[in-house]
Amino acid sequence: MYIILVYDISEKRVGKMLKLCRRYLNWIQNSVFEGDITEVGLKELKYKAKQIMNTGEDSIIIFSSRDAKWLDKEIIGQEKNKLDNFL
Repeated sequence: MYIILVYDISEKRVGKMLKLCRRYLNWIQNSVFEGDITEVGLKELKYKAKQIMNTGEDSIIIFSSRDAKWLDKEIIGQEKNKLDNFL
């Protein structure tokens, strides 16, 4: 499964959330991550994220698709993190 994850987390917790998301996904821009992840990996990520966040203040939005090829990606302006795929 391919996902795009966006979070809005309090400054007190944002560093921990950044480290967590980087373990599972590719950082592409401030508070935005993308990448392929298994169902189990996504469940782990959500569980660990809930341990970090305060659900009364913070939020995470996850967009999912079966595969990255079903999404079009257009970048306008400076790309924050260029992802290179090496074979």
